[in-house]
Amino acid sequence: MGSKAKPSSPGASYRLDPAILDALAAGTYGDPFALLGMHGSGKKKRWIRTLQPGAAEVHVVDADGESLATMKRVHDGGVYQCKVSAKHRDYRLRVVLDDGSSADIEDPYRFPSALGEMDLYLLGEGSHQRIYQTLGAHRCEVQGVGGTRFAVWAPNALRVSVVGEFNHWDGRSHVMRCHPGTGVWEMFVPGVDVGTHYKYELLDSLGRLLPLKSDPMANRCEAPPGNASIVHHSEYQWSDDDWMEQRRNALGLDYPVSIYEVHLSSWRKHADGSRLSYRELAEQLVQYVKELGFTHIELLPVTEHPFDGSWGYQPVGLFAPTHRFGEPDDFRYFVDCCHQAGISVIMDWVPAHFPKDPNGLGRFDGTALYEHDDPRKGEHVDWGTLIFNYGRREVVNYLIGSALYWIEEFHIDALRVDAVASMLYLDYSREDGEWIPNEQGGNENLEAIAFLRRLNEEVHARGAATYAEESTAWPSVSRPTYAGGLGFTYKWNMGWMNDTLRYMQEDPVHRQYHHDLMTFGLVYAFHENFVLPLSHDEVVHGKGSLLERMPGDDWQRFANLRAYLGTMFAHPGKKLLFMGAEIAQSGEWNHDQSLDWHLLEYEPHAGVQRLVRDLNRVYCDHASLHQVDFDGGGFEWIDWDDRSQSVLSWIRRDRDGSPVICVSNMTPVVRENYRLGVDTEGPYRELINTDLAVYGGSDVSNGSLVATAEPAQHRPCSLNLVLPPLATLLLAPAGD
Repeated sequence: MGSKAKPSSPGASYRLDPAILDALAAGTYGDPFALLGMHGSGKKKRWIRTLQPGAAEVHVVDADGESLATMKRVHDGGVYQCKVSAKHRDYRLRVVLDDGSSADIEDPYRFPSALGEMDLYLLGEGSHQRIYQTLGAHRCEVQGVGGTRFAVWAPNALRVSVVGEFNHWDGRSHVMRCHPGTGVWEMFVPGVDVGTHYKYELLDSLGRLLPLKSDPMANRCEAPPGNASIVHHSEYQWSDDDWMEQRRNALGLDYPVSIYEVHLSSWRKHADGSRLSYRELAEQLVQYVKELGFTHIELLPVTEHPFDGSWGYQPVGLFAPTHRFGEPDDFRYFVDCCHQAGISVIMDWVPAHFPKDPNGLGRFDGTALYEHDDPRKGEHVDWGTLIFNYGRREVVNYLIGSALYWIEEFHIDALRVDAVASMLYLDYSREDGEWIPNEQGGNENLEAIAFLRRLNEEVHARGAATYAEESTAWPSVSRPTYAGGLGFTYKWNMGWMNDTLRYMQEDPVHRQYHHDLMTFGLVYAFHENFVLPLSHDEVVHGKGSLLERMPGDDWQRFANLRAYLGTMFAHPGKKLLFMGAEIAQSGEWNHDQSLDWHLLEYEPHAGVQRLVRDLNRVYCDHASLHQVDFDGGGFEWIDWDDRSQSVLSWIRRDRDGSPVICVSNMTPVVRENYRLGVDTEGPYRELINTDLAVYGGSDVSNGSLVATAEPAQHRPCSLNLVLPPLATLLLAPAGD
């Protein structure tokens, strides 16, 4: 780094070692604040030194623009110095160019550190809960001068500079101050305002210049290939105070949760194929979701990402909404509109891995800073991405800070954590010899487990929820951390999804041999707080749309889909549908195209949409279908073993015992005089019949339904039903 300069004798010229001057002029000197700016302890006169490579002359002026001194060029690389009165601490520099033009500028090296001792302590400890308010770029005022404070963590760099439009991307101009105890580099740059593009230029420990890096804490990003970070300051005024006040209650597990999962870019497009903006989505998408009765919107990742084809799951900016749909405050407006419409917002969030893009986090300061150095722990071969080092406190602080940033700054109600299984297992998708056992000799990633537990504790403490996309039998994913669980609010039930879709793909004539695929989920249904996900992963990569996966002719395919959706809404667990399922999208999802909204011109598709709307209404209106989702007391089989007829029947109950009866006939045969056991006599009504004509069905229905005292299926009373073909019925006592 070089030795600090010092005057050779009192009153003498402030001479520097030529090698230090060379390093300073080249921008390779690691501690420029020791040399540039005002220095010395004299009561009357002090030295000022500056680096201005493109200047013909440099003058020191006072706040009124009056000249105080002409600086002497002491190095051909543009190092200037002079003496001025010690009282002129608020001096400015007048830089004159070869063409005679000049500009008065603030000297960034005259300003003290803008980071407080407590901030530095918490950053070093890895416990700064609002890291996003400390690191990154923040518009501020120092000593009455407006500008932007930049701060970035790069402990192994020899030098870090902030570069941008304000210094012609010249890394020599704004070399930052290093705080050795934390590895944080920071600098206040006067005059830099909102909208300024910037990056960081780093030299590694050997003095090698690295590719320009985007700010890991950037709040706004430029589109590729520029990939610059952009100074941002939010002045958004929220209108969701009532929502935020009551949000904490939404953590209760007895609320209805029906999620509409959305990829914003391909939900709907303009006629010319361009994307809708956040503000346009706030009008169109929010209204649509409300009309269909969904309670939640889940967004595929909106964190900044370079490649459209990753759908957002390979992020480079965990603190910035993607530029694709507008500015950060436009996204705030979208969330605000959701809340005012009574809709919760879930955001997919990806702490499992990150891409290798040269402007990103990979080998950020020339070392494996955010990732493990050993590829057996630090790289996902399947995805070609890097894995965060969950054992490093600063990395955990970065990730926790990102989670809290979205919850606090954007009022996000819940995070869906992607690829949790890949975090939990050291041998995830690895062969023998390709992974390193933990200290106990096992395959559990103990550091990732500790991180996930802390994440869930911090998120829940702020009244927000967490969802785990976890595809294995890892125990207690959605159990509290104090009980030994990972602490997620909910876990996706991938087993239910796989089993039931396999069943539905069978020809109805063969379903009697696969009956257990529909019933097995109830063996473990109450081991976790499950969400039933029919997500984007089920309608891509050649799998086809949900409609395409149904067997039979067109009529049977639609009937199968309607019957399946009916069973889903009656099954214990919260609900999730990926966009397009509600209109029976014909082809599988293509992230480059809009959904096929023209399909709603055809009655079978419009009928499925009407069914989803009505299923949401019945689901939300009847506590029996959502209040006791995670306790066996909310579910009873009536007959789970009528496999010869492929009929399933069960009861859902609320806490008071009020029932909703669910019956599914999974064959295209109308079953007359089907005797179904119930608990009480009296009139019943159809809440849902997926075979009604309004939904595109054959309109086989039950008129007046009266349960009599004729026992059936070990129950004291029974109903005599007509079971429509390939249909699900939801029934309730007439007074309920």
